[in-house]
Amino acid sequence: MDQTPLRIGSTSISTSEHIEVRSPYDDRLLGRVPRCGPEHVDSAVEAARRAMTEPPPPWRRAEILEHAASLVSEHIEDLALTVASEAAKPIRTARTEVERTVLTLRTSAEEARRLAGEMVPLEGARPGDGMLGFTRRVPRGVVAAISPFNFPLNLVAHKLGPAFAAGCAVVLKPATQTPLSAIALHDILSEAGLPDGWCNIVTGRGGSVGDPLVEHPDISMVSFTGSPEVGWAIAARAARRKVGLELGNNSPVIIEPSGDWETAASKVAVAGYAHAGQSCISTQRVYVHRSIHDDFVGALAGNVSRLVAGDPLEEATDLSTLIDSDSIARVDRWIGEAVDGGAELAVGGGRLGPGDRILEPAVLTGVRPEMSVSSEEVFGPLVGVASYDHLHEAIEASNATRYGLHAAVFTNRLDDALRAAEELRFGGVLINEVPTFRSDPMPYGGTGDSGNTKEGPRYAVREMTEERLVIIAR
Repeated sequence: MDQTPLRIGSTSISTSEHIEVRSPYDDRLLGRVPRCGPEHVDSAVEAARRAMTEPPPPWRRAEILEHAASLVSEHIEDLALTVASEAAKPIRTARTEVERTVLTLRTSAEEARRLAGEMVPLEGARPGDGMLGFTRRVPRGVVAAISPFNFPLNLVAHKLGPAFAAGCAVVLKPATQTPLSAIALHDILSEAGLPDGWCNIVTGRGGSVGDPLVEHPDISMVSFTGSPEVGWAIAARAARRKVGLELGNNSPVIIEPSGDWETAASKVAVAGYAHAGQSCISTQRVYVHRSIHDDFVGALAGNVSRLVAGDPLEEATDLSTLIDSDSIARVDRWIGEAVDGGAELAVGGGRLGPGDRILEPAVLTGVRPEMSVSSEEVFGPLVGVASYDHLHEAIEASNATRYGLHAAVFTNRLDDALRAAEELRFGGVLINEVPTFRSDPMPYGGTGDSGNTKEGPRYAVREMTEERLVIIAR
């Protein structure tokens, strides 16, 4: 199988060594991509820097993004197959990701059209008499984008779309496990009219590609989605650059006795296990009022037991394997540690599929705060349930984390909903919806170890531009 070449500027790149892309489900060889090094990073950054000397006007950038969105919508099945194969994402879920990519690109196009500053009322003060003041949004410069494996198409679009809308060229390092989706999106953007150099992809490991990229002197901003450990290390090394981090979480849900616990059980059975729980806002911790705890657990366990685990390319599959064997072993170990510590498996916890690569979706009860399945980000098909007596206890338990991306509360009492929205220390608080909900245009980001920025095209464009003040003396 030949290498899938990369484009850096106007040049098609292959290398003497390659990286194999294999299916996490059955280890099938899907493709080979170049194994890039620091010299390719230098070429990519230089190509991006040159491209920005002749930027297309905002209206043209919007047209290109709109055209790319149309092309993605014409290739939903092919792109979904690529996502499903290299990420082991169930094909139905992969189609949804492709559809979301269309929305991300179209919303980015809208932001290119409305890129504007504001008037500054200088004449409101005596020193500004006779002065006209306004601000402009100007691109920061070349963006280094590092994307994760779990949404290998849409999260790439969340970096490329806003960057191009803002007028920033990009050097993209996709996840080593899932580069084919990113390359396919780059091809579509090129077909839509993206000029050479505005997107350059380098594939390789962090040491050979990631480190030289974030430390390159001509990089103006780093946009990273991934683990807190890697993200904050990048921020430390790139201290003089703008660094946007979207990191992890261990999303809590509080279910009050006034809330619709049956609906909550149905939603959690999806939100905790979609893509085998490999989402930054996957529902992980559930705090249920003691009066409805047993009924909720019974309903949740019943819903989870009906999930279909198997081949990601089969239409009936709800979840498949984790991205690699290390992840499988870690989640398996954490479940065992929790059970040894007194938690109980209400359902699941076994191994399924070829080579026991699939973790059977699990519900743990009696979970305590010090257990890894509660205190850390599981990133696997597991939901832990604990009971509480008073709302303030559930809020305190939810806040007892180093993360702060999304949290949720199910309640029919307005006062309790407003109290939760006030006291939960998370970037997003959802009422009567699971924390796994995300609409791509909305502001998305967290606090603490969950990151330091907001994504969503409108908000990412603001991160990728700077405000320039212009004063005209009349």
